[in-house]
Amino acid sequence: MTLLIRGARLYGEGEPVDVLVDNGVISEISPAIGSGSEDVEVVDAGGQVLLPGFVDLHTHLREPGREDAETVESGSAAAALGGYTAVFAMANTDPVADNAVVVEHVWRRGRETGLVDVHPVGAVTAGLKGEKLAELGTMAKSAAGVRVFSDDGHCVADPLLMRRALEYSTALDVVIAQHAEEPRLTIGAQAHEGENASRLGYAGWPASAEESIVARDCLLAQHAGARLHICHVSTAGTVDVLRWAKDRGTRVSAEVTPHHLLLTDERLATYDPVNKVNPPLRTAGDAARLRAALAEGVLDCVATDHAPHAVQDKDCEWAAARPGMLGLQTALSVVTETMVRTGLLDWRGVARVMSERPAEIAGLADQGRPLEVGEPANLTLVDPDAEWTVRGAELASIAANTPYEGMRLPGVVTLTLLRGQITAREGKIV
Repeated sequence: MTLLIRGARLYGEGEPVDVLVDNGVISEISPAIGSGSEDVEVVDAGGQVLLPGFVDLHTHLREPGREDAETVESGSAAAALGGYTAVFAMANTDPVADNAVVVEHVWRRGRETGLVDVHPVGAVTAGLKGEKLAELGTMAKSAAGVRVFSDDGHCVADPLLMRRALEYSTALDVVIAQHAEEPRLTIGAQAHEGENASRLGYAGWPASAEESIVARDCLLAQHAGARLHICHVSTAGTVDVLRWAKDRGTRVSAEVTPHHLLLTDERLATYDPVNKVNPPLRTAGDAARLRAALAEGVLDCVATDHAPHAVQDKDCEWAAARPGMLGLQTALSVVTETMVRTGLLDWRGVARVMSERPAEIAGLADQGRPLEVGEPANLTLVDPDAEWTVRGAELASIAANTPYEGMRLPGVVTLTLLRGQITAREGKIV
């Protein structure tokens, strides 16, 4: 397929240019390119922003086991509509993705769907039980080629087991991604430990439960010379720990979710379980520190922690509700609202935190690439001036548990290309 994108601004900079895509790669970039043939499909970008396709290190696709909440197909559609060309599917499925059979199933389902590259994340411990290591080597050498391992949803709380995982990961050249939560500090926890939780009667989830595990694991990673990734950072204190660890040369990276950039524990007052998430929404002060740290690079990237849930798991009392929020289709808009409109990031910065850096962390050679001739045409076109109103029922996910219901958000993905093939256009899957 040959595609001509007319009048796009690369990274939102300079004058509009034409971009010719042929055989899955960018073949020409010029102020004016003639279509030359009726076989060339022309897209009028009208000065919109062209970026490398987004990469999400943290997605829950629920398949196998909870297809009532999401499938690889529906989650891939949500990802493509959100501008993503690659996602990493977390291991907390049923059965758990702790062996080659399950990760290869997820990988093959992604290839069959063909909307985004679906990379399975393997479990660190067997059954996510935190008792013994899973088959890391077998999964890494499987057809799925697993490069990231995580027990997300559960912390690898045993320090000896975490040390062994980090040491083993160095021989495999893979990343261990930690859900940082000291479980003995969060027994019965329902919300951020603070004034709002106390006033509303929620059991508190202290910031130190996250920060203490991050500090411990940074020390373990430095000792092992391993690559550590911290999932969904939520507190200002964790930012301080990460800054300290990076200054010491620790090979640690970290992600922040869109909802932790925008939303705060003030939303607890509604008692609406759509706001229940793990780690919990924190204070306005924490959110401000996270935004600053993302702009500075202490936090490396944005990851959605897209967590769809069936109606019965969310439309219930707070204590019984499952934690998690949708995120794939709204991520770009939330980043636009919190980081671009505030001047903390320009569009080249958005490419860094949503595409380039996550691809680098995961070792994806064909994603997050520069917008240059000869590079893979994994691309996202964004209308920075457009706005849209979020409606959960209209999103591509099977679930509808979005915390942004009814919000008017800026930034609209108008086109997504995976290796030169259009996967989403003007809000519809192609």
